[in-house]
Amino acid sequence: MTHSNPWKLAARAAKMNPSVIREILKVTEKPGIISFAGGLPSSKTFPVAEFEAACAKVLRDDPAGALQYAASEGFAPLREMVADMLPWNVDPAQVLITTGSQPGLDLVAKVLIDSGSKILVESPTYLGAVMAFIPMEPQVVSIASDEHGVEIADLSEKASDARFLYVLPNFQNPTGRTMSEQRRTALSALAGERGLPLIEDNPYGDLWFDTPPPAPLTARNPDGCIYLGSFSKVLAPGLRLGFVVAPKAVYPKLLQAKQAADLHSPGFNQRMITEVMKGGFLDRHVPTIRALYKAQRDAMLQALTHAFAENTNQADASLTWNSPAGGMFLWARLPQGMNAVDLLPFAVAQGVAFVPGAPFYAEHGDLRTLRLSFVTPSVDEIHRGVAALALAIKNYAFSLKS
Repeated sequence: MTHSNPWKLAARAAKMNPSVIREILKVTEKPGIISFAGGLPSSKTFPVAEFEAACAKVLRDDPAGALQYAASEGFAPLREMVADMLPWNVDPAQVLITTGSQPGLDLVAKVLIDSGSKILVESPTYLGAVMAFIPMEPQVVSIASDEHGVEIADLSEKASDARFLYVLPNFQNPTGRTMSEQRRTALSALAGERGLPLIEDNPYGDLWFDTPPPAPLTARNPDGCIYLGSFSKVLAPGLRLGFVVAPKAVYPKLLQAKQAADLHSPGFNQRMITEVMKGGFLDRHVPTIRALYKAQRDAMLQALTHAFAENTNQADASLTWNSPAGGMFLWARLPQGMNAVDLLPFAVAQGVAFVPGAPFYAEHGDLRTLRLSFVTPSVDEIHRGVAALALAIKNYAFSLKS
């Protein structure tokens, strides 16, 4: 007689949960759904012709190198490009190429978190980071945050004995907010005084609309920060390439963790990106992404203003939202007594989808919040989708009364 299930899972496996966002994205696969849910870059921004040419050149000039196993640190010319494009003095030896920035978060978790370690996050924060951290069994503590970023007074109260603070200063996922210069200065000063390491995640920093964001936190204290970046938002997410810039005191252990995880990131993809980026391509390409996303953001703001203008005197059917200065997301909040998870079926019934905001909170999720992505739908779809969302909120409000 054999056991029907001989597998005994590790305790940490119980802490691994499916991504709420990934589960919600399944809803958007239904025909006719206008999706504000996904965090996907617009496929209109992918430089297909440049990658086609780069692919042919790489396979012609260095097929053996491109298709063979490679160094765990990454392709040396790409590491040099990353070091050169960052706005502080970076040694290429501090750059670790990763298979997208998500594995960078996994490496950070493995190297810096023990069971019971106290780690700090914004409120709300990027769900994918929390998913990477949780299997290491930390104590996750949320820092009160406003439209300017983490609140320094609350951070000061909670910083003792923390392994690190994880923060997204630029056009944050999910809120779209940007940390102010004043707040960055204060945060850097406090982190330096208290010996609090910072994990700075910056996948959206190049996607500003009118003015660039303030200097990175890492530029202010490179030895006290680990910096994560990505090529997904400015070139193509399907190539799965990002990078970590780490102090020399931490870099060797991150490298060893990567060697254990995946040996190296795809050498062929690294060479293609290196080839595409030659000659200042990003300086020409990224402004086209900014222009597209700004127009999309403006369309969503206009649609929201139009759709909810008539509801300003109807507190039970209103919505408030912010105006992000870059990135891909807008953050909205429902009236008192409403729950975005409960609203979602009403929205899907009207042909529109979004992501409820509560899962983005490590503690005490705000059930009234929702994230709207404005970069993949067309302008017409944005207007129709927002109108459908307004109708869904009305229907939901009516159901609460009946």
